[in-house]
Amino acid sequence: MALTTLDPRTALIVVDLQKGIVGLPLAHPIEPIIGYVRILADAFRARALPVVLVNVAGSAPGRTEQRRPASPRPEGWTDLVPELGQLPDDIVVTKRTWGAFASTDLEAQLRARGVTQVVIAGVATGTGVEATARQAYEAGFNVTLAIDAMTDGRVEAHDYSVRSVFPRLGETGTSADIIALLPAKEDT
Repeated sequence: MALTTLDPRTALIVVDLQKGIVGLPLAHPIEPIIGYVRILADAFRARALPVVLVNVAGSAPGRTEQRRPASPRPEGWTDLVPELGQLPDDIVVTKRTWGAFASTDLEAQLRARGVTQVVIAGVATGTGVEATARQAYEAGFNVTLAIDAMTDGRVEAHDYSVRSVFPRLGETGTSADIIALLPAKEDT
């Protein structure tokens, strides 16, 4: 289903656009993705809608077959990319799992602001973005995914999430589609 509407209190969640990740090999060039995310963030900020900037600083503690990256990470690895134009009113969440809701206070922060819908963008489509979308959906938020504002290290993971998973969690659209549906700025 294509994007149909956005709730009046929609938040943008930007997943893992941080220095240590954007330099990794990715399926799509990162510069246009960061550009689309910045356009979205500016549109949300102009309407006084919440912008959530998420970084990852670790991983869940369970045993896995795949080897985990070495720790500690290089200096600045968790720093959000400056192109996001972080502002003091932005919500910053540091996660240690794939999804931004698990083991953080993100849900409580969004509920306190009356948010009923989230737009999700960032890296990686098949892990951080998808896990965040799943958790948002399971928490009862309406979910929209900005498909031109995300990528993955593996093209097949990106394509599978966009084609097969995201339509089951919410609606998808481009950054332009999303901006066209944003409500007018609320009177304060």
